Amino acid sequence: MQWVMSILIGVALSATCGFRIFIPLLGIGIACRAGHLNIDPGFQWIASYPALVAFTIASILEIATYYIPWLDNFMDTIASPAAVVAGIIATASVVTDISPLLRWSLAIIAGGGAAAAVQSASVVARGASTAVTGGIGNPIISTLELIASIIGTILAIVLPIFAIVFLIVIILFFSRRKIITFFSGTSERTHSIPPHPERSS
Repeated sequence: MQWVMSILIGVALSATCGFRIFIPLLGIGIACRAGHLNIDPGFQWIASYPALVAFTIASILEIATYYIPWLDNFMDTIASPAAVVAGIIATASVVTDISPLLRWSLAIIAGGGAAAAVQSASVVARGASTAVTGGIGNPIISTLELIASIIGTILAIVLPIFAIVFLIVIILFFSRRKIITFFSGTSERTHSIPPHPERSS
């Protein structure tokens, strides 16, 4: 049963890598050093102080970059493959007590797949926002992604089952076409100017 929970934790953490690459890895390191999470001996470097400092700095830079207009779309092209790699590492690091072949198979298929699915939904949402609002609505997407990444990471470590349910709901939200309608309505309300009533002479 322990290995099942470790798989759930790994997949949930991998999914959050689709929102932000380094926050889940930072969460793994902090949780491991605090004694709340067991990771494979081959990935103990994630909990080292140099790695924690590097993940912290990288997280801050990544967060800030997604609030810069148009640069956020460029970051998506870089983050897409990087998120898959981070997802694979996240799952492989926390899944223990199984054969290396099975662990890496799960990491690549489940971990990398979960990260890719979330990242794809995020790219679709940001692309729709850019197309409709010219990038004005992108900070809303970035903020939602950041919140989902932090909450998802915490839930993955503490309550992995709830984390997976939470992430599924977030993915569905980002993937729905209604988000395009939302930004379209916001754009129209922003740019429309109510007509002034004519004064009678």
